[in-house]
Amino acid sequence: MIITCTRRLEFDAAHRIKHHESKCKMLHGHRYIVEAVFGAKNLDLNGRIIDFGEVKKILGSWIDENWDHNTILCEDDKILGDSISSQTNQKIFYLKTPPTAENMALFLFTEICPKLFLKKDIKCVEIKIYETPNCYANVK
Repeated sequence: MIITCTRRLEFDAAHRIKHHESKCKMLHGHRYIVEAVFGAKNLDLNGRIIDFGEVKKILGSWIDENWDHNTILCEDDKILGDSISSQTNQKIFYLKTPPTAENMALFLFTEICPKLFLKKDIKCVEIKIYETPNCYANVK
């Protein structure tokens, strides 16, 4: 049996899908919601998997520093990123893949959470990212 808990984190960011077949190829923004699910076989002395505040402190801080109120682009979109950066002094966050909800969820799940949450008995078991209130992607 695995017990899970979920922390919801929200942030605002711009992105574009450079080779999208419709208007998502234009730079635009979203109010993203991340649901990070953590699992463990046993609870701690206080009856928790991980304190919800710790998830906010650890993952929420990473999101605040890298994605919140930022522009998220694919590495092949450097011309746009350089233009935005030169005019606004904004640091652009580049993914190796197009910044779809699916790729962003996969990136958090495989690259970020394993580095941020190192306790052996606690594991991020799912990341769900809402791009809009009725559209999300998840990775388990």
